[in-house]
Amino acid sequence: MSMPPAHPRDPLLVHVLLAAVFAALCTVRLTIPSTPNFDEVHYLPAMRELLALGTATNLEHPPFAKQLLALGMLVFGDNPLGWRIMPLLFGTLALYASMRGMWQATRSRFASVVTGLLLATGFPLLVLSRIAMLDIFMIAFVMVALWLCARAARAPEKARPLLAMAGVALGLAMASKWNAVPLAVLPGLVFLILRLREAGTAFLTARRGAPVPGMTLLEGALWLGVVPLATYALTFWPFLFYDHVPGNPAGMVALHRQMLDLQMQVKETHPYQSQWWQWVLNLRAIWFLYEPVDGARRGVVLLGHPLTSLLALGALVWAARAYWLRRDHAAGAVVLLYIVTLASWVVAPKPVQFYYHYSLAHCFALIALALLLERLWHRGERALVIAISAATIGLFAYFYPILTAAPLGDEQAFLRWAWLEGWR
Repeated sequence: MSMPPAHPRDPLLVHVLLAAVFAALCTVRLTIPSTPNFDEVHYLPAMRELLALGTATNLEHPPFAKQLLALGMLVFGDNPLGWRIMPLLFGTLALYASMRGMWQATRSRFASVVTGLLLATGFPLLVLSRIAMLDIFMIAFVMVALWLCARAARAPEKARPLLAMAGVALGLAMASKWNAVPLAVLPGLVFLILRLREAGTAFLTARRGAPVPGMTLLEGALWLGVVPLATYALTFWPFLFYDHVPGNPAGMVALHRQMLDLQMQVKETHPYQSQWWQWVLNLRAIWFLYEPVDGARRGVVLLGHPLTSLLALGALVWAARAYWLRRDHAAGAVVLLYIVTLASWVVAPKPVQFYYHYSLAHCFALIALALLLERLWHRGERALVIAISAATIGLFAYFYPILTAAPLGDEQAFLRWAWLEGWR
């Protein structure tokens, strides 16, 4: 007799628990510094103008992430908690959605849980969840969209509402930060390629085949093309009510030209600017804070985990090979997401770039590492996997004070963590 099909148990409770622990770690000293930190000095004035519907500011970025930041201020006040509560919530959502997306893509309890462990301890997600910047919202909506797309492919009978919600999430990701634009076109493009392969010349109207049996490409274009663009456009509603928009753009096209021009105008060098290859090799950090504040010398540094950020590079090579040899679609998808995210910055004309621009690609690299560790675990290399996991958590604990503005001591205390010249 044949064996019954495997039905692995959904690790939902573990995912919720990991997300709750991550949120708790983010709350430690969340309101320190009590003054604006790093790029908060740019976004806080924009949020205040938004709440007053006065003069539109910070026009170089789309508006939705700033609306969410303003919502935190509206509910909790114009204070450090109000500034940073929404990044904390959406950073937690990003972690949870990543685990749920991995579960839907692989049906592997181990891979989904390790995804959560690696992202929670990987440094950038934690640091960006504790500061009023835009990137964490873009990351969260991208992860939610990918989770919903994976679930739609897994359950075609529920695909319509799932893809509709994924389209909304893609639109909100683009409306949070333009970094998401190259990724936002991928779900629809993958739908087109797979349907072409399955249906040939009937690809527009055929209902058979991957990625969602029973749905035509035309309908897929509605959910993954029209809905994201409509959602993105709707987030510009405040521009109908601002007292003044600098430049007085006449419509969305003119406004976007102005936004693009503003993006290109920042050409002055910055002590923490870096290039894409430095991000990949974890060679250049950003000090968001290092000064006496709130009664002690404190610091907050953004860099990659010293161990997992490098192991993840090997994992990406392994994942590419796994797709080539075994058609491991989850591995192939992660490699594609990483390459597209990183390549968009390699070719971007933006003259001044920073490590936080790598934060989303860094997440995909760590997800590739989770897939590799899952493979090693099932091959019997469990001692190695346990050793890597223990070292990952240990190094995270060691760096935690410098990620969360803990009191540090004298002026040279940062040298405990600044192992490389580029981390100083």
